[in-house]
Formats: sequence, C-alpha cells, structure tokens
Amino acid sequence: MKVGFFDSGIGGLSTLHQSMKVLPEVDYYFYADTDHVPYGEKSIEEIRKLVDHAVGFLVDKGCEVIVLACNTATTAAITPLRNKYKIPVIGIEPAVKPAVAHCKDKRVMVMATPVTAKEPKLKNLIMKYDLENKVDVVPMPGLVRLAQNDEFSGDRLLNYIHKALADYNLADYSQLVLGCTHFNYFKDTFAKVFPNDIEMLDGNLGVSNHLRETIINTGLVKEEELVGRGSVEYYYSDRKIEDGEELEHIKALHQRLERNLKL
Repeated sequence: MKVGFFDSGIGGLSTLHQSMKVLPEVDYYFYADTDHVPYGEKSIEEIRKLVDHAVGFLVDKGCEVIVLACNTATTAAITPLRNKYKIPVIGIEPAVKPAVAHCKDKRVMVMATPVTAKEPKLKNLIMKYDLENKVDVVPMPGLVRLAQNDEFSGDRLLNYIHKALADYNLADYSQLVLGCTHFNYFKDTFAKVFPNDIEMLDGNLGVSNHLRETIINTGLVKEEELVGRGSVEYYYSDRKIEDGEELEHIKALHQRLERNLKL
C-alpha cells in the first residue's frame, strides 16, 4: 500500500524516518513543498490552499493514508482535509502531554512556528495538560530557514538561538518540546545550549505508531500482510527527485536524523 507524507520542507523527513522504522513494509511518497517553504508565517488561508494541493497530488498517486508531517499544516489544515477526503489524514502535534508528565519541579519549553504558537490548537492542548502553568511557548521561525539551508551548526545558528532564548533561564527547564519537525535537525545544538539534563520530545514516534494502527484497524492492510520492505519516492513541489546529487542530499539528511535520534 501507499502512504503519503507531506511537509512544507525537509522537516517531515524526521517523521518519515521514524515511520520507516516502525512500518518499513509500505511504499512511501514524501512531498516537500520547497517552492513555498516556510509556512510558519503565512496566513491560514494560504496554508490550507497549499496543503490541499499537495494532498491532492499524493491522492492522485494512489496514497491511501496521508500523514501531515508538519505541525503548522496540521494546525491550519487538518480539519478541512478530513472533511474533504475519505481516506485517513493523520496529523502531528507537539508532545505537550508527556513533557508535562515528566517535568517534575521544572518547566517545559515548547518551540514552534508562529502559526502553531498563536493558533487555538496548541493553546487548547496546553490548557488541557498544563494544570500548573509550567509551559512556555517560544516561536522560532528562523530555524526553518536555517534547516532548509543546511545550516545545522555554526555562529549564525547559535546567535539566533541565544537571541531567541535570551529572556529565559534555561536551567529552569527539564523538557524541550520540538513543535516543528524541522527542529529535529538541531537536537545536537540544543543539547549544547540547554543544561545536561534536558529531555527533547517530538511527536514522530506517536505519529508512526498511529499510522501503523490506522492501516491495520481500518482494514487497509492485514497485519500478516505487512512483510518485506517498501519503496520511497521523494517530491519537491510536484517534481519527482531523481537526480543523484539531490538523492544523496536526502540520504545525508536521514543520516543526520539517525544520529540525532540518540540525543
């Protein structure tokens, strides 16, 4: 069977990377809307239009499940997508619940894009689980651009992070929620910036487990039929990636994500 993954850029590769471990048997179609990245500062209406186009593209490819591997797209577009399409559409949300459960006597920082940070979806999630007012939300729009430019280290990255976090005492935090899939590329840098005991959480494993459960529970595939190893196709805004250099770049991104899984 075919599963479509969508993100505004390369961030969703972190979700795909995890799903390929949890569910290696299916065929994946990964769509990154690199012509229009970043999404985090666009209007809700524009995001919905762009995401609907991408999802339609994936459905036309025969995808039977769609994963929005993008917190911003999930925030802005998942409800109209579920109303329009008759196939499962799975979203991703910041891992606020486990972060609050694990923080003990310290605080939780949620890094997100401006759209995710200001929309009711995240506010309602925090209100549901943050009963002791321990969660702080920090918009980090610059990280998406840095990730898209492969700037995963260096002075420009560090200066941006230090400036964005200047008003926070980082020693107060034990949990860092990565509320944008692009942020997974920077886990090694966050580990250096925050105190040694910081725990970094994202929604990728939860989404991957949910994907597996969904295709089995909806009868799309029987569990005993999940055998072998599927394929992966990559698309950048409707363009299939077949160039060897671009595929090597994607491979290098997967390798970076694999290293960061250990952090």
